[in-house]
Amino acid sequence: MKRFILLLVLCCGSLAAQDRAQINWISWEQLEDSLVEKPKKTLIFFHADWCAYCKKIDRVVFTKPEVIKKINDEFYAVRMNVETTDTIQFDGQIFTNKQHLTKRNGIHELPLLLATRPNKPFSLPATLILSKDFAVEKRIFEYYTSTLLLGFLDE
Repeated sequence: MKRFILLLVLCCGSLAAQDRAQINWISWEQLEDSLVEKPKKTLIFFHADWCAYCKKIDRVVFTKPEVIKKINDEFYAVRMNVETTDTIQFDGQIFTNKQHLTKRNGIHELPLLLATRPNKPFSLPATLILSKDFAVEKRIFEYYTSTLLLGFLDE
């Protein structure tokens, strides 16, 4: 009986630990330091509080164990609320959200720089996959499933 209880506790504990696994999101400053120390591909997820598809990606895609493992093992991951008013220093430059002074839901300079398409308004969700050299390999501007994201990450 004691063995059964011990086995049950161990199994439930490991299942609970798997449920707690999550993507190791880092800041822009941490990304800059990490890229210098150990170059690796980067995934950037731009979101906003009002974006329903962003929330769905967070809830459905970024919680899948295979997605978490792939991203944590092979990528640096940065998530950014596009409406933040934080000043971000990256690659020797300073980026701010100048739009917040004149627009409702103003967009920060970094997402505008990295996730804007010619002749199209800025839109969310926006996910970027960058090479070890920080060159854009893929831009995704729509909802995706975990299977699609894993395919994009393997390209």
